[in-house]
Amino acid sequence: MDNFRILIVEDDIKISKIHSLYAEKVEGFEVAGIANTLEDAGDMYSILEPDLILLDLYFPEGNGLEFLRKVRSGNAQADFILITAAKEMKSLQAALYGGAFDYLIKPVIFDRFQESLIRFREHRRGLASSDTVEQKDVDRYFSITASPPQTETSVPKGVDPLTLKKIKKVFKGSTGEGFSAEAVSEISGVSRSTARRYLEYLISINYLYADQVYGTVGRPERKYFKMK
Repeated sequence: MDNFRILIVEDDIKISKIHSLYAEKVEGFEVAGIANTLEDAGDMYSILEPDLILLDLYFPEGNGLEFLRKVRSGNAQADFILITAAKEMKSLQAALYGGAFDYLIKPVIFDRFQESLIRFREHRRGLASSDTVEQKDVDRYFSITASPPQTETSVPKGVDPLTLKKIKKVFKGSTGEGFSAEAVSEISGVSRSTARRYLEYLISINYLYADQVYGTVGRPERKYFKMK
């Protein structure tokens, strides 16, 4: 199967190169081009016909959402993943109304970037695998099925109920406090890699959410918070 072709639309040259390196690391993708202005993005889109566009929102000459709407108005087959520093709810709403596949907030860590591309890849391959769909397929594509309640007997293979209980215990009684994977590892007594794996699982069942937290110095740190 051919690789999915990506067009990166980002005005910051350094960031666009980072995202290009990220994309090339994910199996099944190739970077067809990089546009650092919205004008170039329009020209390159017409020529390259990408499957996926990684789009920033803020450009000196305009808003990336206008480019998204213009492409969408032409019945394009390309999907969009927005990668932006915009944290306003109205920006997220506009992205959803515009049909964006995902919305990533800068600075993007590779794990989250990779997760988004893999979901896109499986989504596209699933659409191409059959001419007909069942209701369960529709539910999966529109993400409307609720996660079933998790019990010690219903956790998926590879998730140990006792370890999961230890990880959950770290967040019980926390009042909006976030924990890094390293902190959870120290408190629960499991390895850092195990802690991270269980934390990401708890995100998948909507028990936790993650955010990048900036300290006074150094790089931002990924911390995990209990859903309210």
